[in-house]
Amino acid sequence: MSRLTRISLLLVVFFSLDKILSVARQVIIARQFGLSAELDAFNVANNLPDLLFALISGGALAIAFIPVLSDVLTQQGRQIAWELFSRIANLAFLVTFAMAIILAAFAAPLVRWELGVAPGFGFEQQALVVDLMRLNLIATLIFSISGLVMAGLQANQHFLLPAMAPSIYTIGQIFGALVLAPQEGYTLAGFTLPAFGLGVYGLVYGVILGAMFHLGIQIPGLIRFRFRWLPRLGIHTPDVRRVLALLGPRLLTVLFVQLIFLVRDNLASRLAEGAVTALTYGWMIQQVPQTLIGTTIGTAILPTLSEHFSRQDWQAFNQTVERAIRVFIALTLPVAAVLAAGLRPLLVFAFGFDDAGTDLLLWVTRGFMVGLLGHCILEVSARSFYAQQDARKPLLAAGLNVGVYILLGGQLFRILGAPGISLTDSIAFTLQALVLFFLLFRRPEVSIHTGTTLRRALMGAVAAGAVTFAAQLALVTQPPVLGDMAGMVAGGLAMLPFVWSEIRVLVRL
Repeated sequence: MSRLTRISLLLVVFFSLDKILSVARQVIIARQFGLSAELDAFNVANNLPDLLFALISGGALAIAFIPVLSDVLTQQGRQIAWELFSRIANLAFLVTFAMAIILAAFAAPLVRWELGVAPGFGFEQQALVVDLMRLNLIATLIFSISGLVMAGLQANQHFLLPAMAPSIYTIGQIFGALVLAPQEGYTLAGFTLPAFGLGVYGLVYGVILGAMFHLGIQIPGLIRFRFRWLPRLGIHTPDVRRVLALLGPRLLTVLFVQLIFLVRDNLASRLAEGAVTALTYGWMIQQVPQTLIGTTIGTAILPTLSEHFSRQDWQAFNQTVERAIRVFIALTLPVAAVLAAGLRPLLVFAFGFDDAGTDLLLWVTRGFMVGLLGHCILEVSARSFYAQQDARKPLLAAGLNVGVYILLGGQLFRILGAPGISLTDSIAFTLQALVLFFLLFRRPEVSIHTGTTLRRALMGAVAAGAVTFAAQLALVTQPPVLGDMAGMVAGGLAMLPFVWSEIRVLVRL
């Protein structure tokens, strides 16, 4: 296996663990709160703190930071790289702290404003959103450092502890759901867990605890790579200015992405109770294959693409991107077909909603699955530009995404309800990925060919979906979820003959 394949498999293992834990967390929460107004409030309250994290030290700063940090490591050594890390981390924390104070002060009008977070909620539900949002900002402050630590370790080609961190974070959230939130304790293996009876507030305290775990698990990595913290900013130093130059367009790009979540919940708050939660869960389900296929490979190859660009090795750059895209096409189309065809019994088993709630979640999830390939391609196409220290073109594509989302979503949610919103998400993000690839191909050094991969993947998707559906009809089991899972496994096996060459490419990534 190639080094990138080994890194990708490492990420798959730990991201799979995180997704298993995340699904368990959501099942626990769903069985406690159902499709309720209280849970809708909790989900909506995450939006602005998540936006702040994404802008300051999550998707924005981290991706703008890794290419420059990788270049400094390659050209100047680790000591200079850690000095740059300290300056950026100090700046990120101070900015996050100032923004958190502002958001906490203006939380109420931001929630109730007609173009704000949840204008369709009632007054009491809006007040709950405000309280939960302010508590969430504590976790955001912790993540302002922890997110950058992940980027720093990845730039050093260390992926183990950053890969473990999301699972540790989720464990903290599960503790909040199992112990802090319930009115009565759970009994596990004959042992009754204590219950603090904090209700939905317990979920937020679990988020804060998880954020502390997320940071703590990565500290040994900093020690291993001899990190030394410097109490400096150095805004005018050349390397910091390079990061900030990339950060400006990247900030706007992530702002556009996060605006989509705000628009989504704004629209959903005008629908029936439970629409926000159904969209949250449908997005979570779609994120499982996206993370395991798209995010793992995208995360693994960014430092490598940055090194190829630093050395002007365009042949290696092209090969890395081409192999990733072929794998995405070959895996995502059949996987989306299998999940769309066979997911319903699993949803019934996991969430325990009534028929109407299960059908709503199923169709919302199917709407998200339409865009699985687009989301995965976006993971690499955007990083291809950031590796070249070009943040302007991803910004252009993200702006187009928001425009399409607002215009199309404003129509489809009236016609199709919550599934119309998830379908809008798929269309908008797929269009964004295609625009970025068009712009990438315009560069004369870039030449990517996928051959017959798309045709064979489409054939594999048809075969996988048909086998999954037929197996479900043929396999009558108790509980039904066993037949459902067997049908999906059969569908997954049916796709292999069509995409076997891409599976081999994955090993040589």
